[in-house]
Amino acid sequence: MKATKKRIAVFVSGGGTNLQALLDAEVVGVLHSGTVALVLASKPGVFALKRAEKAGVPAVALPRKALGAEAFEECALALLAEHQIDVIVLAGFLTILSENFIRRYPRRILNTHPALLPSFCGKGFYGLRVHEAALRRGVKLTGATVHFVNEVCDGGEILLQKAVEVLPGDTPEVLQRRVMERAEWQLLPQAAELVCAQLLRGEEESAI
Repeated sequence: MKATKKRIAVFVSGGGTNLQALLDAEVVGVLHSGTVALVLASKPGVFALKRAEKAGVPAVALPRKALGAEAFEECALALLAEHQIDVIVLAGFLTILSENFIRRYPRRILNTHPALLPSFCGKGFYGLRVHEAALRRGVKLTGATVHFVNEVCDGGEILLQKAVEVLPGDTPEVLQRRVMERAEWQLLPQAAELVCAQLLRGEEESAI
């Protein structure tokens, strides 16, 4: 039987606001070519796991620090195979995946970055650090980017971007919230839908 939706795994490390955006998008139909089928957290006890539980999505915590990078990825790959995952979304996931892992899912791993790539990116630029850097530089526009993940940190092909205005008096926390609300939470579901729809079309075309 032909699949009607691609199965998405969401990797998280914290509160899971981007995960919630994906879950909400699926409910309202913005995300209709894919379904969130697994949530994988890099540490136990994070609120994202509760979001998954509330939505009825299988969720697993793999303590990366305790396991080590290699064992973490081995366990993650086993879970992805078990749940028949097609697409991976990194949603506030604070671990850089190895080249070996990324090669298993070419053009199927998405990440959201809280800036307009290639600005304020690379190793060490995550979370509030990105917004602190934007404010120090004095930029008037920032935003968010969803891109494919490759072996270069924040270096994969850009799928979607959206600009967000920086306002006088902004703090990193205020700017972070604005970028989330006006860019990240909108772009990530749209990008997930684009990739899942493209995969489904490819399957249909190959079946003809």
